[in-house]
Amino acid sequence: MRNKDGMTRREFFVAGAGLAGGAALSAGAATLGGSAASLGGGKTAGIGPAQAAVPTGKSRVVLVKTDSRADGVKKCLDLLGGDPFKGERVLVKPNFNTSDETPGSTHNDTLKALLAGIRDGGAKTLSIGDRSGPEPTLQVFEKKGIPALAASFDAKVLNFDALGETGYVKFDPPASHWKDGFLVARPVVDAGCVVSTCCLKTHQFGGVFTMSLKNSVGIVPRAGHNYMRQLHGSADQRRMIAEINTAYKPAVIVVDGLVAFVDEGPMTGPRKDAGVFLAGTDRIAVDAVGVAILKELGSNDAIMKPAIFAQEQISWAVQLGLGISSAADIVIATPDAASEAYAEKIRKILAAG
Repeated sequence: MRNKDGMTRREFFVAGAGLAGGAALSAGAATLGGSAASLGGGKTAGIGPAQAAVPTGKSRVVLVKTDSRADGVKKCLDLLGGDPFKGERVLVKPNFNTSDETPGSTHNDTLKALLAGIRDGGAKTLSIGDRSGPEPTLQVFEKKGIPALAASFDAKVLNFDALGETGYVKFDPPASHWKDGFLVARPVVDAGCVVSTCCLKTHQFGGVFTMSLKNSVGIVPRAGHNYMRQLHGSADQRRMIAEINTAYKPAVIVVDGLVAFVDEGPMTGPRKDAGVFLAGTDRIAVDAVGVAILKELGSNDAIMKPAIFAQEQISWAVQLGLGISSAADIVIATPDAASEAYAEKIRKILAAG
């Protein structure tokens, strides 16, 4: 079958293989990193590095050490730079599978700071969209006060379980482990700019970890469909998670890592203070840095024992051409000395695998 762009499965596979191959060419390069000043040529920390400072084939991940969600979001967006929101129809995809306390779900302070940054960035329209489960989506929205928060930024709230017959797009990526492809919310596919904001945590029900790749599961409908039963009942769950991400590409990813689940999850679990925010545009790079942070904090065997790029979510995403192909392709950018000191620890974990 053809996807939304009219590509056949074979054409899509060839295109994806080309992307993956291009990323692999740079796999032998050394891991780069540094403060905003060193990467961007600025004289003081806090000046965002220019895109040209990141070599071709590399992907930049912003790391901010902070104890404030508002500060973390602002510094991440400032350091990423560019104008990703200007004149765009922006859709924010949070982590709202339940209403549990952060990191069980996206913190309202993080969402508020993002909405403010997007509005300040000149967005044409703004919406917040997700679907929950097992907790009903509308219940999650109401318990977290999302309608009122959205209204304060003139943002629309979208329930991805209630979009109607024409509200979804069918995808069936090559080498798919889904029985007959999957539906994704049309607003995600049609949005000019998707902002994915997720938490830093482990996933005890087969995902191993849940960050930007896993956040995409919420664009697949639950009500009236058996997709989640199929996903959670499959030994290929982690590959299926990666495959959902072929349906779209986020413009910005922001990870709230002030507090992390280092075991169990995704709703509840043992917590550790990480005091960090991450941002980037490459889901593989962002998740790899997130897994390295979980390793630094001390996590369960499923996190601590495998090499980061041996994690099946990540390794299959690499095969699908969704981003960089190795830790050597990650550039960690930081705004200040405290962030840089922590980033150096994370670089060493990435380099060690």
